[in-house]
Amino acid sequence: MELKNFDSIISRIPKTTHPLRVVLAGSEGENMLKGIFRAQKDGFVQPVLVGDRARTITVLEQLGLEREPYTMVEAAPGQNVTKEAIRIINSGDGDILMRGNIGTQQFLTDVIARESNLRTDRIMSHVSLASLPEYPKLLALSDMTVVVKPTLSQKKAIIKNMADALRAFGYEHPTLAMLSLVEEVNFNIKDTIQIQQIMTAHAEQPIADCELWGPISYDLILSKEAARLKNYDCPYSGGGFDGIIAPNLATANTLVKSWLIHAHAVTCGAVVGARVPIALTSRSAAEEETYLSLVFCAILDDWRKKQKQ
Repeated sequence: MELKNFDSIISRIPKTTHPLRVVLAGSEGENMLKGIFRAQKDGFVQPVLVGDRARTITVLEQLGLEREPYTMVEAAPGQNVTKEAIRIINSGDGDILMRGNIGTQQFLTDVIARESNLRTDRIMSHVSLASLPEYPKLLALSDMTVVVKPTLSQKKAIIKNMADALRAFGYEHPTLAMLSLVEEVNFNIKDTIQIQQIMTAHAEQPIADCELWGPISYDLILSKEAARLKNYDCPYSGGGFDGIIAPNLATANTLVKSWLIHAHAVTCGAVVGARVPIALTSRSAAEEETYLSLVFCAILDDWRKKQKQ
């Protein structure tokens, strides 16, 4: 099974009579509000808005959404809206946490803190899905938001998180490329050594239910012609990979932003490995991206619940 486009994702939204309660931390973001209320119209979420009531209502009026149903939780001046949103999640009144009009570092600092009660025995990492014009299916990428410079153990956890996220979308055995500058182990490029260690460990005992390939350079992941010209024998080059594991956050973040700006990609993303799905997009993200990130979270939440049955 392959995800050809985001329509493939939307078709997998779980049918429910109990929409998921999305707690938006920082509720004044225009496109985030558009995305949430679009998801509510489609019947799978209910908005719980945490932030400045007056400013939020003003934005809703500008968008023509003020008459739509929602729950408003006032955040007093100076109050930490992320902690208030987390409190709502922990009280049992929220199912999905969503970053709103708050800086990423500020938001994640509160999310990953031990006292947030959102941590599990898994590491938290961000998984993006992108629709690229010249790639035949959706392509996942991790981690562009949470883990800055993954250690060996963190990289293994990131791989497992991505594999599980793709399995939630129907992939039985996803194929993941471990991106590096070069496709051969080079002792002057530390991440190639780390990738070799991961490949050896995975061969002895699978890290996750997936196939790993690496180290591999970006052109060999995306282009069959590059693989032909370099005499690189990989059956997945040019359209066979389901996801890319980046060497570090800076690489992944730059890659996604390049896709958005230069390739006019459509993306969505979420933090996985937490107790609840966390929708996390750029504050400048379009309505489509915020909506799709909620689709991502709803499908992931449904899959995780089924795994526990």
